Amino acid sequence: MKISGILLSMALLALASCSKGSPPPPAAPPPMAAPAAAPATSAAPATPVTTTTTSESSKVATSESSGESKLERAAPLPPAGQLPSGKWVAGTNYRPLVPAQPTDAPPGKVEVVEVFWYACPHCYALDPYLENWRKSKPAYIDFRRVPITWGEVHRSHARLFYTLQALGKEEALHADVFSEMNERRNYMFAPGDESESMSAQLKFVTAHGISASDFTNAYNSFTVQTNLQKADDLVRRYKVEGVPLIIINGKYMTDVTMAGGSHDALISIINDLAASEKSR
Repeated sequence: MKISGILLSMALLALASCSKGSPPPPAAPPPMAAPAAAPATSAAPATPVTTTTTSESSKVATSESSGESKLERAAPLPPAGQLPSGKWVAGTNYRPLVPAQPTDAPPGKVEVVEVFWYACPHCYALDPYLENWRKSKPAYIDFRRVPITWGEVHRSHARLFYTLQALGKEEALHADVFSEMNERRNYMFAPGDESESMSAQLKFVTAHGISASDFTNAYNSFTVQTNLQKADDLVRRYKVEGVPLIIINGKYMTDVTMAGGSHDALISIINDLAASEKSR
């Protein structure tokens, strides 16, 4: 590919939404620097802010004269479930889910799920904020990641995620996988060739201290296949059309766009929604 074509592919990848219809990443463009961290903000906006660079989620439906989304009007939150007045707006900063979905959180815990894709630059930009939050989050929050499984490339990366999880290496290598794909543009994926994709992933993990036999056994395990099926089910139940996406206790959905384009505001929304669930 000519250099101009490579640069065009990179530009399209950076600007396009990591949505269900997004094409797979280019095969091997030149390295690119990691996204810069977003500046901290002290408060979230009460009205939606348009952004095209920090969130990959589907757009929230425009509110009507009442200031509430159709979803909220169909199933309004009870007074006990309302967040502090004027801080976050249902239908703008988060969406109530109707019907609420079952969770996998243990009794007494509030589940927070991040739906993501390793090759999504917006997921990569959000990850440091989630990692910092995860280390200091309230003990009652049960956080887990779920990789998107829309197409061939997404499933290949999801299989890598669950293989590392099965090996007990998810936390140790999660940031490294993100960096490999977003900084070095090594996507560890060969279109239409699962064995070649596995070989590329195997090369990566062995360089990080995992034996080829351990990786291969986990990669083909029943556990990994079962987790892929569970991810498929979650993506279907929540009708996930874009990532990164945050789901709180099966009842609320939010993302960076709904948080006004601020990663810090998104973390605040997660904490407040989780706290409202804990108090029930």
